[in-house]
Order: sequence, then C-alpha cells, then structure tokens
Amino acid sequence: MTPELETLPIWVSLPVTLLLLLGSAIILIGALGLVRLPHFFQRIHGPAITITLGTGSILIASMIYFSALQSRLVIHEVLITAFVMLTAPVVAMLIMRTAVYRDLRARDRGQDDSTEDDEATNEVYPFSTKK
Repeated sequence: MTPELETLPIWVSLPVTLLLLLGSAIILIGALGLVRLPHFFQRIHGPAITITLGTGSILIASMIYFSALQSRLVIHEVLITAFVMLTAPVVAMLIMRTAVYRDLRARDRGQDDSTEDDEATNEVYPFSTKK
C-alpha cells in the first residue's frame, strides 16, 4: 500500500468506502436489469435510472478522497457529476422516444399491408400485448 493510504484518517476513509460500495451496488443492479429484463422499454430503465445515482456516489467518493489527500478542495468531480446527471436522463428519454417512434412506424406499415384489425397489432409496446 502507498503511504498516503495508510495515513488517511478514518473520517475520510469510511465515507469514501461506503460511497464506493453504494455506487458499485447501484450500478450492478442497473447492469443486472439491463441483462435480465425481457423487452427494450423495460431494459432501458435499469441503466437510465441507476447511472445517475451510482455514478454520482462514485464521483462524490472520489472528490472526498482527493480533497483529503491533497489537503485542498477538489471540485472537478462536481462538474462531471452535474454533466452526467443532466445528460443521462435526457439521452435515455430520447432513446425511448426514438424506439416508440420506430414501433409506431412499424405498426402503421403493418396495418397498411394487412386488412385485419387485430387488437394485439395496435399495441405500441411489445410487453403490453395480451397472449
């Protein structure tokens, strides 16, 4: 271990450790949601929601650690946290809207080709169809 880590006070190492564990657990839950959920609209929520809190926790832990290590306030991570928290939900919303638009266009093309008006083909979201 480096000498800086051995001399780090407990009041710094404890919150840093807790925030790193919390952020890692939240990101792991989001990744599992991405892998395990069956449909696109369900899968997008795992990473979209958890990336803001998980990344924010890890960046705050980094800010506390380097502020204590360098004996001065390090705020670079605040800018990164603000950028991630502002852009991640917007990007997720745009991806979801694009998918809805794609599904609507596919549904409209499917209705033009077929003469049946089946209720299952009118559903936009694939997980909302009744089988």
